Amino acid sequence: MAPIKTVAVLGGSTGNLGPSLIHALHNAGFTVTAITRPSPTPSTNTTTTTTNPPTPNLPPDTRTLTADYASVESLTAAFSGQDAVVSAVGTQAVGTQHTAVDAAVAAGVQRFVPSEFGIHTRLVRERPIGRVLAGKVGVVDYLEGVVERTGGEGGLSWTGVSTGLFFDWGLERSGLGTVNIKDKTATVIDSGDEKWYASTLAQIGRVVAGILKHPDETANKYIATASFNLSQNELIAIVEELTGWKLAVTKIKSADLQQSGEAKLAAGDYSAFVDLLRAHNSADGAGNGLPEEESANGLIGVPYEDVRESVKSWLQREGAL
Repeated sequence: MAPIKTVAVLGGSTGNLGPSLIHALHNAGFTVTAITRPSPTPSTNTTTTTTNPPTPNLPPDTRTLTADYASVESLTAAFSGQDAVVSAVGTQAVGTQHTAVDAAVAAGVQRFVPSEFGIHTRLVRERPIGRVLAGKVGVVDYLEGVVERTGGEGGLSWTGVSTGLFFDWGLERSGLGTVNIKDKTATVIDSGDEKWYASTLAQIGRVVAGILKHPDETANKYIATASFNLSQNELIAIVEELTGWKLAVTKIKSADLQQSGEAKLAAGDYSAFVDLLRAHNSADGAGNGLPEEESANGLIGVPYEDVRESVKSWLQREGAL
């Protein structure tokens, strides 16, 4: 496979993850284009180039295009000259990726990285939480079908990647559902000893860059990577060590979270995802750690991070240190 040099990031200038992806790709030497939706006023089926990035938190030489995500023609024009497309669209917009895949094929793109990045959707498709993530599951199924139809020769290839929980993002918004800095309390699911894997937003960017730097090794695969593995009790212990606090701990049962999530889902309430995710991730026996022999960190040349330093940075940003 030819080296990948140019990368379009769909939904890259906004959202939780897009800017981190663009910075990491830029730092790795790729020429990056951020593709966003047009404002409501312009007509659809247009692709325009702007002279400056729409947000100040992107590298200054980032090219920015707007395109209609529902139009194959518009996205094909936006993907012209791109070796790879990385999707950072949010969960509610994952269905638009079918159109993006068709456009990538039409534009002659080599690699498509769909918007996965969280839990391993290939492993949960038959579970209740898989119903919430059905859109993501369907996109990877669609990509597999495209490769099967083309025989994988000279056409589009893909890489799906699970990175576990968004660690720094989750800490800043909810203490990952475990640590409440303001009240100096903690909530523990079951024993709190179950290991799970997580990644910082910056690490996810480095992972995507690593995938594109290793196109042959990652072609048409679903991989898993991490910044680190830890448990709820280990997170609490790190916070207590760094702050000198003693957190007041409340315990809840994963079975109750699962029941709550399934009831919400049955009623069409997709906020069920939060309860289902917490049960999925931290229930005793869930098996959501990522052993080194199963991790693709080594394959793509991205080392693990120091969890203690990541927690310390969070506490400093929150004024707790």
